[in-house]
Formats: sequence, C-alpha cells, structure tokens
Amino acid sequence: MKDTRFVRPYGDTTNDGMIQVSFTLPVAHDARAEAAALQLAAKMGLDPAMVVHARGMGPDFTFFVVYGRCRHVVDLAEITVAEREYPLLTPAEVNAAIRTTLRRKLVVVGACIGTDAHTVGIDAILNIKGFAGEKGLEYYREIKVVNLGAQVEIDALAEAARAHAADAVLVSQVVTQKDAHLTNTRALVSRMSELFPDGRRPLLVVGGPRFDPGAAADLGVDRIFTRGTTPREVAGYLVHALASARIAA
Repeated sequence: MKDTRFVRPYGDTTNDGMIQVSFTLPVAHDARAEAAALQLAAKMGLDPAMVVHARGMGPDFTFFVVYGRCRHVVDLAEITVAEREYPLLTPAEVNAAIRTTLRRKLVVVGACIGTDAHTVGIDAILNIKGFAGEKGLEYYREIKVVNLGAQVEIDALAEAARAHAADAVLVSQVVTQKDAHLTNTRALVSRMSELFPDGRRPLLVVGGPRFDPGAAADLGVDRIFTRGTTPREVAGYLVHALASARIAA
C-alpha cells in the first residue's frame, strides 16, 4: 500500500517537489532583478529554481513567477485541524431548532467593516441568492437578517447590533493590508464588550480569506469562517452555539 503520510509538492511526477511561486520585488526589471529573484527563491528552499516569468510594473517594481524544486517534506501525521462539531442542518431543521430554542426569530446583523467595500462574502451568506447552490440566511423563515453592507464603521455596527437586539453579528473582511482585518476585529470586540457587559454580547462571527480559523480565542470572537464557507454551515453554527449557550445558562 502506498505511504501517503509524507508528502511533497507535485509538478511533473509524484513527490518531485516542484513548486511555483509568485512575488514582487521593489526593483526595476533587469538582469540584476532576475538574479535577486533567484537568490530569494534559493533562500526559500527552491533548488534548483528558474524564473519563468518577469514583468516590470512601472519603473521601480518587477513581478516574478519562479519554478523550482522544494526540498521540504510535510508529515501529515503531525497536522491537526479543527473539525466541525455540529451537524449540517436543512433550512427546515434550522427553522425548527430556532422555534424550539428561542421561540422567536433569530436576529443576525452583518456588515463589512472599516474601509472594506467587498460585499461578495457577506452577501453570499446573508442574501437569499446564497452561494454554492445554497440559499442565504434571508431564506430561513426564522432568521431576521439586517445586512448593513460595506464600509460600516465599527461603532455603527455595534450600535446596530444593540438597536436590533442581535443574537449574532457577522463580519466579512477581505481587505487585509497591514493586517487590517485583525486590527478591525479586535476593535470591534472591544467596542462590543463595552456595549454588551456581563456576558450578554451577541455571538460574534468573522470571516474572510486571510483569517486563521484557529485564532478565534486570540481575537476574542466566537467563530472564524474562511473561504468556501456556505450559508448552511453558518446557520448550523448559529443554532448550535445559541442552543449550547442556553443549556449552559
């Protein structure tokens, strides 16, 4: 039986270690720039490496694509990932669970915060058209959705959560320059804690392609979802978390 515990990148043949990376260097495109790119590739563990594409980006930058052999190996036995601890429910099951648990509609307030104008992620979860063949939370009869849209200030989102008596606040962050997604999330957590003392804060769920799903505790949020998350996963989590909170209370 083939041993699949230890893996390397695949290029032409299995486990040949070949990998392709792209990056930009702040130098004009010339022979020295390409030599710098190869030196950087070597320091990243690509040996041998070759520049397969280089294009100047204005007078002071060059974009590179480098192809080479990576000498590193990954041991799959040493990898641990967070497993989903709740079942995926149908919309009918979610609605029934909300009626049983809350005996009223579950209120969700969502937004893109800071300067983030990318609403594709939050709309995929909230809007009725949904994502990946699944209807968004607006489709769920027992969920009331308040979608504030893009570029919402942190104070405005926190105040909206209080005004609507939100059970959950959903935040999407795609703009991540200089870790803006982390800075904004921590600021939101702080503001929410001020407005909702004594453990009465709504569930705080954040998502985006650059978030680490395992960093929820560090950021002070209840859950982190990353790329590929579907509305059904979010709905299932909200029902599970709220039910668990009521049992604990």
